[in-house]
Amino acid sequence: LQKQLQFLSSRARNHLFETEDLGDHESLDERGIPLTASVFYALHASMLAEFATVLDKKADAAEYSALFENIRRAIVAKFYQPATGAFEKGTQTAQIFALWAGMPGKAEEEKVVQALVKAFEKKDWHLSTGIFGTKMMFDVLQERNLNDMAYRIADQRTFPGWGHMIENGATTLWETWRHSDNTYSQNHPMFGSVGDWFYRSLLGINPSAPGYRKITLKPQPAGDLTFAKGDVLSPYGKIGSHWTLRNGVFTLRAEIPANTTAEIHIPTRFGTVVKESGKPVQPQRVEEGSAVFEVGSGSYVFETAGR
Repeated sequence: LQKQLQFLSSRARNHLFETEDLGDHESLDERGIPLTASVFYALHASMLAEFATVLDKKADAAEYSALFENIRRAIVAKFYQPATGAFEKGTQTAQIFALWAGMPGKAEEEKVVQALVKAFEKKDWHLSTGIFGTKMMFDVLQERNLNDMAYRIADQRTFPGWGHMIENGATTLWETWRHSDNTYSQNHPMFGSVGDWFYRSLLGINPSAPGYRKITLKPQPAGDLTFAKGDVLSPYGKIGSHWTLRNGVFTLRAEIPANTTAEIHIPTRFGTVVKESGKPVQPQRVEEGSAVFEVGSGSYVFETAGR
């Protein structure tokens, strides 16, 4: 990775990498190569800074962090439009890349998110992203508690989207949004991030330490769904999440394996009073629409009980 960064840096101009690049492969919009290539350049610097920190190489970490910040500032100066919140042409891909990679500052982020919402409104809540933007989209929306928007996009049954594939006889994911008669693969992982979203957002199962030694269980009910059930087999055992929504009452059955700890987030929009196994419990904290409970291994039944 270090050699890759050295190669990229040798071809960058004013901290921007504007040469030919794959871009957001299979995007249905015109691909903004200079923006996406520069963002990938920034991400190389960010990853090296993280690796250096893990290895306790403080000087290297500082160098790569400074490089990332220089690239970020150059990207904002070149591509960001303060009046609209749009990066480059304001496509879904452009907004998602910028948000996923941390390009806007905190003061600009909300405007960038609103420009992303407008980009989806223009497409009637259908995707126009390629393989990178589609994967990044779920992360961007999950981190901002916009799972209703993610569900609305994922649930489309017309072109383009996963529902369109199913409606047209697909039993596996296609390589392209459009159906291909043996030119492109019809059994391909490129748009498989929707499956990751099922687990990380709908079920809410996320690692907060390597190997799920610490777990964040934050289910994000969305749309007209009334239940979700599934589990992840971690090195410590099964992590289970099963929630239902009936008559306005949200119930979560959680299974936390031995030798782990978990933060369990219960959405407060269904009720501010929470019970566990039928008894009222006080959260450790309340944040961003969730009551947060810190627990050890075991089985739990959380239920909202009032507004």
